[in-house]
Amino acid sequence: MNKNLRILFSGLLIWLIPFLISVPLYSPRGQPLYDLQVIKSVLIVLGALVGVFLALRYFRDVRAHFAKEGAILGISWLVINSALDILVLVILLQGMDIGTWAGQIGIRYLLMPIMTTAMGMAMEIPRK
Repeated sequence: MNKNLRILFSGLLIWLIPFLISVPLYSPRGQPLYDLQVIKSVLIVLGALVGVFLALRYFRDVRAHFAKEGAILGISWLVINSALDILVLVILLQGMDIGTWAGQIGIRYLLMPIMTTAMGMAMEIPRK
């Protein structure tokens, strides 16, 4: 699979897996069935776990420019996940306005390029 398809597919997975896990945690009317902070924490940790796993798989095929590749990967994931969230949560479900989404969820997606760029930078550190 070429690099761009791998980035797109992994970006979709990072969004889809926590979304599917979250569905049974909410009522059909969108009300949380458990403590909302616990739900958010579980989904953040799950998203990080999936993201780290997929980033490590991505970096297996990278041979140079690790920090740049990490930045490209993370920014791509941020864009993919933000677009899917806005489409589903803001437009389709109309559960929140764009400002609420940005403050409660969107800002968390900044972790994606931070994490993947840091992974790439770590791979560029000379080994003894």
